[in-house]
Amino acid sequence: MVDILTNPSVRDFLTSLADGDLNIATEFVWIIIATVLSMVGGAIGGMLLAGKDIGYQFSAMLGALFAPAGVIPAILLGLVALSFLTNY
Repeated sequence: MVDILTNPSVRDFLTSLADGDLNIATEFVWIIIATVLSMVGGAIGGMLLAGKDIGYQFSAMLGALFAPAGVIPAILLGLVALSFLTNY
């Protein structure tokens, strides 16, 4: 594990991720993080909204599947806008 953190390419990637630099690698990481967080939020929201009606597990699964449908286009649009604004 220590070798991974001392690797110069991994260290540069983590530094660019923490600094907020936008390149293709950091954008993919942010999309994955946003997708996972939206799935968790959708599952919680589905359980709160329809847990008693259709069952907690089924509503959590539906919420986790449908939540990224709205989040991924918004994240992509936001990253495009941020990369466009950082050029000017």
